[in-house]
Amino acid sequence: MSQKRLKSRHSLTAGEWNMRVLKIECPECGSKAVIRKTNRKHRQIADIYCACADVECGHTFVMNLTFSHTLSPSAKTGDTLVQTLLKNLSPDQKQMALDLLKATPAA
Repeated sequence: MSQKRLKSRHSLTAGEWNMRVLKIECPECGSKAVIRKTNRKHRQIADIYCACADVECGHTFVMNLTFSHTLSPSAKTGDTLVQTLLKNLSPDQKQMALDLLKATPAA
């Protein structure tokens, strides 16, 4: 699979120019490091291969990137959650939920 690479910083659009990127520091000298390769082990775990940008240091190293926890749930998964919840309700519970939704004024 080939990946598109930006050839010049001058060709960036306004959105790409202001995009936040992961800042990596060299653990040896503290200088900025560059991510050279990412090896995904799982959807939430990856090894990041890095190289120090300081030519005098030249340290290359691997860091682990892992998902920790959710701060705000995705809007994409909300519908799935509701469907799963409704599927597990009895007919009486479904009717009660429907009655509650009808009684609640729209915001």
